[in-house]
Amino acid sequence: MDVSGTIRTILSHKSGDVFSISPEATVFEAIEMMDAKNVGALLVMEQERVVGIISERDYTRKVILRGKRSRETKVAEIMSTDVTVTHPREPVENCLRMMTDKHIRHLPVLDDDKVVGVISIGDLVKHVISCQSAAIAHLEHYIHGGYVG
Repeated sequence: MDVSGTIRTILSHKSGDVFSISPEATVFEAIEMMDAKNVGALLVMEQERVVGIISERDYTRKVILRGKRSRETKVAEIMSTDVTVTHPREPVENCLRMMTDKHIRHLPVLDDDKVVGVISIGDLVKHVISCQSAAIAHLEHYIHGGYVG
């Protein structure tokens, strides 16, 4: 599959907002923020450093299924700490492969240890569809004699 572009291309089409929460916040506060921002995950940060990520999946598996209370449980207790990250120069295809292989849906993007964005598997799929649509349009134009070499 020919998927051109880098993560920088995908970030350039996003708002640039990075939503994060403290590890000391409650899970309820994290879920409230995810709802308000319409996102499925938040970076967990101390100062400018990523220390984890909390997702809807973490909530369902580590709070609901274990009978914990979201208003009493701290984000630090359920966040994923083995965070896979990428950088703006990474090819889209590499990130697709990595996210698929590791079964992750959100990927923080760091540039010189500074968070510059977060991409989701949905962002990557939209990009792939866009690339494929452009290739199809180009081929159709070529087939109908519109190609000027």
